[in-house]
Amino acid sequence: MGVTSRYRDAWEGFWAEVPGEEPGEVFWDADPALTAGQHLALYEPHIEAPGLTLVDLGCGNGTQTFYLADRFPRVLGVDLSPAAIALAETARTAADSAADSAESAGRDGSGDGPAGETGFRVLDATDQDAVAALRAETGDCNVYMRGVLHQSDPKDRRALADGIALLVGDRGRAFVVELAEAAGRRLARLAQSPAGPPPKLRPVFRHGIVPGAVADSDVADYFTAAGLTVLAGGELPLTTTEYEPDGSRIELPSLWLVVGRPR
Repeated sequence: MGVTSRYRDAWEGFWAEVPGEEPGEVFWDADPALTAGQHLALYEPHIEAPGLTLVDLGCGNGTQTFYLADRFPRVLGVDLSPAAIALAETARTAADSAADSAESAGRDGSGDGPAGETGFRVLDATDQDAVAALRAETGDCNVYMRGVLHQSDPKDRRALADGIALLVGDRGRAFVVELAEAAGRRLARLAQSPAGPPPKLRPVFRHGIVPGAVADSDVADYFTAAGLTVLAGGELPLTTTEYEPDGSRIELPSLWLVVGRPR
């Protein structure tokens, strides 16, 4: 089983419209120092096997994936959308070219591209056969997932949690961050403002990717039902690339969890 064609087409249409020319073109594609960097400070203390492949699930155009590759020896970004993966591959090619040019010029090119081995591929994380094939290839994985559960159709959320449980196996740990219920209300107010939604939020709504309302209490339940234990959790603002009329950055309330199997 996998996601519906409507859902797949919505994401493909969204990513196909992203130019991929400048950082921060997408509403949630904030600077990794403000997103994955803050998440790693919470996640890393709970990782028991940092040498495992880290799967960036729902990687989009790969902005956070490249940042994660500075901390882990092998990072694999996966996404439902081929257009998103194409953007990520283009960014990787550009980073590799910059590093090669720096090396040719006699400079240290270590800061021009990701330090770890980085790969990308199309994957429907609700397709248990596809996830099982990846798990057979990599073994236990660590998983980073930011804002995927609440954007999934309700009927797919349990399958998504089951896929993560399969990937982490016995040794992996997953970091999950999802919009809180209060964020859904905040997005609704932004959409209904007299001026309309902020420009970077408009394509999300236009393609029918309205973030779904997941009850705060249900987030952990999806993973415990999949056989995982919540090892840590809390609240943290989720930074976006859009701004309020007064110039302040829009931040949305979010919940974070570290899940895995206790040892």
